[in-house]
Amino acid sequence: QEQLVESGGGLVQPGSSLTLSCAASGIAFSGDAMGWFRQVPGKEREFVAAVRWPMNRIYYADSVKGRFTLLKDRAKKTVSLQMINLKPEDTATYYCAGRLHWIVTYADAAQYTYWGQGTQVTVSS
Repeated sequence: QEQLVESGGGLVQPGSSLTLSCAASGIAFSGDAMGWFRQVPGKEREFVAAVRWPMNRIYYADSVKGRFTLLKDRAKKTVSLQMINLKPEDTATYYCAGRLHWIVTYADAAQYTYWGQGTQVTVSS
């Protein structure tokens, strides 16, 4: 059975860096897309970054372009989110997401089938 496991969250000061990691396991997993979303209590899940494996393309939300970098390894089924120059508004629970079959809208959380448990990122002085 497919499973996603996140790690790397923590408490950091504004302007610092942090890297989140996600690993997918399961012999049946060969997904179309993997990505990262974040969520603040009381708000909708927000798209951060994703990779479309068949096209080898990476997509970023406008709010993180130039600051976040998605590092991927399809063979190892891992996606890492390298974050620099973190801001207080980046504070959220970050979730790794995946979808096995052909995805329609990569930035739509409802398109994803598998979710990790979430890892908390807090940016505060």
